[in-house]
Amino acid sequence: MTGSDVDFHLRVDPHRNGSQLSDVILGGQDGLVNVLGVILGVAEATADARIVLAAGVAAALAESVSMAAVAYTTRRADQALYESEAARERRHFERVPALETEEVRDLYRKKGFDGALLDQIVTTITANKDVWLAVMMAEELHLAPVDRRRAIRSAAVVGVSALIGSALPLLPFLVCGVALSMWLAVGVAAVALFVAGAYKSRCTIGSWIGSGLEMTGIGLAAAAVGWLVGWGFRVR
Repeated sequence: MTGSDVDFHLRVDPHRNGSQLSDVILGGQDGLVNVLGVILGVAEATADARIVLAAGVAAALAESVSMAAVAYTTRRADQALYESEAARERRHFERVPALETEEVRDLYRKKGFDGALLDQIVTTITANKDVWLAVMMAEELHLAPVDRRRAIRSAAVVGVSALIGSALPLLPFLVCGVALSMWLAVGVAAVALFVAGAYKSRCTIGSWIGSGLEMTGIGLAAAAVGWLVGWGFRVR
C-alpha cells in the first residue's frame, strides 16, 4: 500500500458518518424552515420588528431544545428496542436453538454460501452466543445498539444545528426594516438550504444541483405556510 493509496482512502474519498450527517441536516433544516415560517408570518401580520425578533428568538430557542430532546429520546427508544429484541433472541437460543441455527443457515444460504463452507460458517457463528446474537440482530432484525453517549452526541448535534439554522433568517431583522428583511430572510434561507442540499449530495450520491434545488423548494414551500397564516391575520 502506497502513501497515495492511504491519502485517497482517508482524505480524497473517506467514508462518511451517515448518522451525524442526517443529524446536521435534520436539525439545521428544521430550525431554519420553522423559524423562517414563524417570522414571515409574524412580519406579514404586524410589521413590527421587535415583535418579529421576539417571536423568532423564542421559536429558535424552543426549536433547538425540542429537537435536541427529540433526538435523544428517539435514540434511547432505538436502544430500548434493541435490548428488547436481544433479550428475545437469547430466549430463543435457549428454548429453540435448532430453529435459530436454521435461521442462520438460511441467512447465509441466501448470500450464496453452500455445502461444507456453509456448515462451517453456521458452526462458527453458533459456537459463540455473543457472535450469534450480533449476527441475528444485524442480519435478521437490522438493528444496531445505541449507547447513551451516542444519544447525547446526536442530541447535541441536532440541537446546535437547529440553533444555527434558526439564527440565519433572523439576522436581516437586526439591521434592516421589516419589509426588506422578509425578502433577505427568504434569500438567506434559500442559499443555506441549497448549500445544505448540495453538501448532502457531495457526501452521498446524486446531482448537487438537483439535491440543492430539492431541499430549497421543500424548505421554502413549508415556510410559505407561515407567511400565508400571517397574511390571513394581517392587522396593518
